[in-house]
Amino acid sequence: MYRAIRIPPEKGEEIREKAVAGKFLDTTRKIRKVQNEKGTFLEIPVTEAAGETVGGFPVIEQEYLEFLKPPLSLKECLKGSLSETELAHVPSGWHVLGDIIIISIPYVLDEKKYLIAKTLLSIYPKCRSVVRDFGIEGQLRQPKRELLLGSGTETVHKEHGCFFKQDVTKVMYSKGNLEERKRMSRLGRREVVVDMFAGIGYFSIPMAVHARPEKIISIEINPESFAYLKENIRLNHVEDIITPVLGDSTQAAPEGEADRVIMGYVGTTHHYLEAAIKTLKKNGGILHYHETVPESLAKTRPEERIKNAVESLGKKVEVMEIRRIKKYSPGVLHVVVDARIFA
Repeated sequence: MYRAIRIPPEKGEEIREKAVAGKFLDTTRKIRKVQNEKGTFLEIPVTEAAGETVGGFPVIEQEYLEFLKPPLSLKECLKGSLSETELAHVPSGWHVLGDIIIISIPYVLDEKKYLIAKTLLSIYPKCRSVVRDFGIEGQLRQPKRELLLGSGTETVHKEHGCFFKQDVTKVMYSKGNLEERKRMSRLGRREVVVDMFAGIGYFSIPMAVHARPEKIISIEINPESFAYLKENIRLNHVEDIITPVLGDSTQAAPEGEADRVIMGYVGTTHHYLEAAIKTLKKNGGILHYHETVPESLAKTRPEERIKNAVESLGKKVEVMEIRRIKKYSPGVLHVVVDARIFA
C-alpha cells in the first residue's frame, strides 16, 4: 500500500519538513497536487513509518501514483567527458541554497570546473548559478568562493517556513545546523532574548517567526551580514520582535535584560562567556553556548569553560544538556551546551 498525507497547499512546506525530519518521506514518489469537490490539496508521499497522522492530518492510501526517476549522480553524468583518474576526484556531495549550487572542487579538476558546473545545472534545472567553495577565512568567518557559472550569487533560501536572503560569496550558511535552527524556533516565547552573533538571522529569524518572543536583540559585527539580517527581518515580517544592532556583542549587548542568550558563533566563543552571563537578568536565565572542540574533550571542556566563567562572576550554573550539532572537521565536533545560570 502506498501512503500519503493530504493537506492544504499552505501547509506543504511544514509537513514536508516534518516528514524529512521524521525520516518517513517517500523520496521515490512525487508530491502531487490534487483537486476535488472540497478544493485543492497536496499529497505528500510517506512510508509506513509515518503512523496514522502527521501534524494533525490523517495518512491516507494514495490512489494515483507518480514516481520520480532516480537522478544520475554527477560522476555518472560526467562519464565519457573525464578520464577514470579525473572521475575518481569528482565530489560526491554539494549543497543547494535557494537557486544556487555550492560545491568544493579539488584543484586537480581545475581545468574541468566549468564542465562540472554546467553538468550540475543540467541536474538541477531550477538552479541558476554554481559557486565553487574554498572554505572560510578570518574572524568574521567569511566564505572564500568563486562564481563558476550563472547569473549571480544572491538568493533567497526558504527553510522551516522562514526566508533567508543572502549572498553566498559574502556570508556563511550551514545546512548542517538545520536541526538546531528548528530547535531554537520552539524556544523563547514571551522572553527577552539576546542573539550575540546573529549573522543573517540564523537563529533569531526562526525564533521570531515561530516562538514569538517579547523581544530579540540581534547583534552582528559584520556589516555585510548585518545588511542581510535587516533584510531578512523585513522579509519575515518580524520587525515588531527583532531589534538589529551592528557592533561587537561585548559592547553592544545590554546588561541584565535577557531571559535567554544565544551564542551561535564558533571559534573563540568562550571569550564572550562573561559578557553573555552579564547580559542575563540578575536572577539568571539560559545560555545556548556553541563551541568547536576535539571529540575527546566534547563532554568536559565546554562545560568547564562555562563553570569557570560563572564562578568568576559569583553565579551558579546547572548544565541542562550538551548536544552534538555536527562533525566540524576530522576529530572535531560542533557542540552546543544549554546551561541555566542562577544568582
